[in-house]
Amino acid sequence: MVLMIDSQIAGISGDMILASLVDLGADKSKIIESVHIAESYLQNSVIKKIDFEYIKKNGKQSTQLVLEIEENIHERKAIEIKNCILKSSEKIGLSESARNFVVNTIDTLILAEAKVHGESEESVHFHEAASIDTVIDILGTAVALDDLNLFDEEIISSPVAVGGGTVSFSHGTTSNPAYAILEIFKKSGIITKGGIVTEELTTPTGASILVNLTKICSEFYPPLTIESIGYGAGQKTFGEFSNVLKIVRGKTKTTLIKDTVQVLETNVDDVSGEVLGNLIEKLMLNGAKDVTITPGITKKGRPTQIISVICDSAAMHQILELLVEETRTLGVRVRTSERFVVPRTINETMIEIDGKEFLVHYKKADTTSHFKIEFDDIKLISNSLNASFNKTEELLREKIRKKDE
Repeated sequence: MVLMIDSQIAGISGDMILASLVDLGADKSKIIESVHIAESYLQNSVIKKIDFEYIKKNGKQSTQLVLEIEENIHERKAIEIKNCILKSSEKIGLSESARNFVVNTIDTLILAEAKVHGESEESVHFHEAASIDTVIDILGTAVALDDLNLFDEEIISSPVAVGGGTVSFSHGTTSNPAYAILEIFKKSGIITKGGIVTEELTTPTGASILVNLTKICSEFYPPLTIESIGYGAGQKTFGEFSNVLKIVRGKTKTTLIKDTVQVLETNVDDVSGEVLGNLIEKLMLNGAKDVTITPGITKKGRPTQIISVICDSAAMHQILELLVEETRTLGVRVRTSERFVVPRTINETMIEIDGKEFLVHYKKADTTSHFKIEFDDIKLISNSLNASFNKTEELLREKIRKKDE
C-alpha cells in the first residue's frame, strides 16, 4: 500500500493533515478522546470544543478541524509542549512507531526554533506554536495514523507549496517561507515550491509532521490503484483554489522501488582523456551513483564530450563543485528525475580459492536469482590469483550459487 500526500497547491498544516486523515476514515472519537487526555497535562489551556465537520472550500467538500480553546498565554517553553506530548503518548498507549513519530516531530519543531533564535533546545520558547493546538495536531495525527495502520505503508510527498510574499509573527515581518520552515525542510529530501498566492501556505507544525512521515518526494503520483482519498480543509479561504490538502491511499502496481535522483550534465570540448578518467573516479568517491561520458558534435562541427552524472540531493552540490573544478566548465545543467529500481540486498560471503579466503560482496535482486559481484572484489581476487578477470568472475559466481542453494 502507498499513501500520497499531495500538498503541491494548498500546502500543509497540522490541522489539514489531521482533518484529511479523518476524512480518509480515521476514528475521530479516538482522536478527540486522546486530545482531552493531553489537555490534563498542559496548564492554562482549556478545550471548549473539538470536532471534525464537513465544509466546502471553493465548492470542494472536505473535512475541517473545528476547535475552540481558552488560553491566556503568549509564549510557552517548548519543553512543556514536548512533555505534554510524551506523557499523553504513554497514557494513550500509542504504538512504538507512533511514539517515535511524535517525539521526532516535536523535536524537529524545537530544533528549528532553537536554530533560528540561537538558543539551546532546553531554553527555547514557542510563540505561535505555544498553543495546545500544536499538541492536538501532532498527537491527533499519530492517533489517526495508528488507527489507519499507515505507519507500515510507503508514504510519498508531492512538492510542497509554501506560498510567497511576507509573513508577520511574534518577531516581526519576514519573507515567506519563514526561517523555521526553511530549517525544517533543510536536508529533508522534500522539494518546496512557491505556490500561486502571496500567503503562508505551510506552517512549521505541518512541515515538521511531513518530514517525519517521509523522506520520499515525487513530482508525479506513483503507479497505483486508488482505494480511498482524504480531503483536509485549512482555516484560510482563497479565491484562486480550494485550500484543501489531499491524501490518496492505494495499491502499487509494481514491485519496483521508485525514488528521485538528480541528473547533472555538462559539455566539455577541451578536456583530455586522462582528466576525464580521473574525474570519473573522483565523482564516484563523492557520492555519484553513475557517470556516463558520451561523445558528440556541437556548433560549428566541434567535437564535445557530454558528462552525465546521477546522484541524490545530498551529494549534488559536492558533485557540482567537482565538475567545475576538474573540467573548468562554465555551466552545469541540473534536473530532477524519477526512476524505478529493482529491490535488492547487498550480501557478503567468504569464498575459498586455491587455499586462500576472500571476502566477496554482491548485490542480489529480491525478485529473481540474479546477482552481481562487486567489480573491485573481482579485480582484487583476479590479481591475487594471477587469473583473468572473466575467469575469476565465473569461478566466484559458481561458488556463490552453490552457497545460496
